[in-house]
Amino acid sequence: MSEIPPLRVLSIVGTRPEAIKMAPVIQALAGDPAFASRVLATAQHRQMLDQVLALFGIRPDLDLDIMRPNQALTALTARLLLALDEALGAENPDLVLAQGDTTTVMTAALACFYRKIPFGHVEAGLRTGDLDNPFPEEMNRVVAGRLARWHFAPTASARDNLLREGVAPAAIHVTGNTVIDALLSVADRRPAIGVPIDPAKRLILVTAHRRENFGEPLREICRAIRRLAETNPDVAVLYPVHPNPNVKGVAEALLGDCPGITLCPPLDYLPFVGAMQRAYLILSDSGGVQEEAPALGKPVLVLRQETERPEAVAAGVVKLVGPVYERIVAQAQRLLDDPGYYSSMARGVSPYGDGHAAGRIVAVLRGHRVAG
Repeated sequence: MSEIPPLRVLSIVGTRPEAIKMAPVIQALAGDPAFASRVLATAQHRQMLDQVLALFGIRPDLDLDIMRPNQALTALTARLLLALDEALGAENPDLVLAQGDTTTVMTAALACFYRKIPFGHVEAGLRTGDLDNPFPEEMNRVVAGRLARWHFAPTASARDNLLREGVAPAAIHVTGNTVIDALLSVADRRPAIGVPIDPAKRLILVTAHRRENFGEPLREICRAIRRLAETNPDVAVLYPVHPNPNVKGVAEALLGDCPGITLCPPLDYLPFVGAMQRAYLILSDSGGVQEEAPALGKPVLVLRQETERPEAVAAGVVKLVGPVYERIVAQAQRLLDDPGYYSSMARGVSPYGDGHAAGRIVAVLRGHRVAG
């Protein structure tokens, strides 16, 4: 009986969050002789992607280097689709994996569809039901979900979203979220932040960079952050600022001269985990932070009107406040002033996984190898 050849798997990553969440899967594939694993980086985010790949010891086999300064979505999508199609033609993989809801993921799914290559969607089934929130991520994941052969859903709620959209139950696999795999692999190191923060002060960590918050919503967020810093002398604010000029310009103009607020370049993943561990509370419009911070016992106020991650909201450890000055200030001040309320949100609840999601994903693909 002839030996079954290894399954050729191409994992595609483009941004830092994708690299963090795909790293456990890529590592699991590399350690399994059932697979011939290769990695393609689109470099939709260049520097932030590279440092995460280096941290997890991943060297891309192909690099499209697609990033351009302040790139428009139309041009980015067109360049990605053409470059990915060419790469898929050269690689001829048996299947492709990508994670999440970026333009990289959407174009990867579409390029695979055109070439009739099976596509596996990691972190499938997240939905807000509003194509404008978040923009363009909600559309990206809907398109990827429509084209995927395998849907690796992080939670039962995500699975239910897919079932409502008519996805066959056998195509959906609830695995947990790979971000918890990555987080648990580094959190025990207690990494240093690398930015001087007064140890006597309570730290508010801020991440705010999403496209739908550009303009007045980000100015509202910054005014709220400034108010919290000015009225709470026992608080230090750390805001690692995204290099996009739509973010950096506003943050520096409204917060750069405020005592108690430290603006810094984006932190590498290890220092950022250290910052989350050191934080008293977190203000964020990031999706990944909504998953990571509850596992570390840190309350999160989400600077968005909608979230595709309702599990932590239902658990009471994350609260939606939107990019709204009054709501941000009121909720953050309550967490600072009310120990009972703070304790109710700082419970270390992790509704997004147990650290074994990557192993479950690889097991599903191993079954496909045998079946194929």
